[in-house]
Amino acid sequence: MVRGMYRRNLRRSLLTMISISFSLLLLTLMICIWRSFYVDQVAPEASRRLIIRDRVSLAFLLPAYYREKIRAVPGITAVAPITWFQGRYIDDRAEHFFARVATDPDEYLKVASDKITPPDQVKAWQQDRAGALVDVTLMNKYGWKIGDHIHIQGTIFPVDLDLNIRAVYHRDPPQNALYFNTKYLEEAWPEFKGQAMWYSAQIDSADHVASASKQIDDMFRNSPWQTKTESEKAFQLGFVASLGNVKAFILGICGAVMFAIMLVSANTMAMSVRSRTREVAVLKTLGFTRQRVLSIFVSEAIALSVAGGVLGVLVAIPVITGMTHRFIGLGIPLDMKVKAPTAGLALLVALVLGIVSGYLPAYRASRMNIVEGLRHIG
Repeated sequence: MVRGMYRRNLRRSLLTMISISFSLLLLTLMICIWRSFYVDQVAPEASRRLIIRDRVSLAFLLPAYYREKIRAVPGITAVAPITWFQGRYIDDRAEHFFARVATDPDEYLKVASDKITPPDQVKAWQQDRAGALVDVTLMNKYGWKIGDHIHIQGTIFPVDLDLNIRAVYHRDPPQNALYFNTKYLEEAWPEFKGQAMWYSAQIDSADHVASASKQIDDMFRNSPWQTKTESEKAFQLGFVASLGNVKAFILGICGAVMFAIMLVSANTMAMSVRSRTREVAVLKTLGFTRQRVLSIFVSEAIALSVAGGVLGVLVAIPVITGMTHRFIGLGIPLDMKVKAPTAGLALLVALVLGIVSGYLPAYRASRMNIVEGLRHIG
């Protein structure tokens, strides 16, 4: 009976399965984003990093002397200034977007201990005032190599940068960022000297994050530049929250996707039942019970829905992987990928919606009057 439905109208079945697979692809994407933002745990190194910024806004810079005061807090092992320079490389197209950040080469890699760089390259970066540290993925994307020169046109800051690639770092997941010496920016634009957009600090244990954060904020509570100290994960979620109620947005899309899947599958099953009215009557004449007819049609709906779900999840794997590499820095989580729980949840949704959407047409078919079914023409 299931084979009969597919052979009877193969085009309709394929189009329905493709529609379901597209919906499941979108659902899988939303689930991956949700997990990356709100469920997945950060790496051990990241869990020990603190971000110290102005309490009001990142637009307000912090003075340089805060760095030594932060370093004096018990448990803090390293502190590096971070300033988002951004700028423009080649043009403003998305494929040329990557983070350009000013920091202190002498201490940054002590804070960002998850970035792996050869010692000789680290030394070369530290000795060149115009030197740059670049993600290996970014190097491969543009075909750069050690010693190449890069020109960055200033946007936030009214200066241009001419940088020399001196070091390459590896990180999993990739970050696609470029780091340069904050002293180079200070020399190019003296008004920036003695300031930083925020400070990144490494602490000896993730258990001390809360206490150290409170101590740092209390230290600057009565100063002109009060601070807000939080974990790196919380800092990243702050950017997400600035976009609006992201949780409600994701849940809304998920609800709309599930409703669309149900409508598509239910419409297909209703059409299938109507086209086989006489066949159902014949089956009941041969002794098929209501439960048997019900199970046949529900099984068809489940098979179609789950097949579309499997296809959607399989397509989502390369699509999401490509998004994390191509649109990095545009709100796409760096470590987003289709994990087993995500795939399982998407397929469970497909299974449940297949049952729900197929039950009503199947129930009507099982309650069909045999005489009326045999008289049906259509």
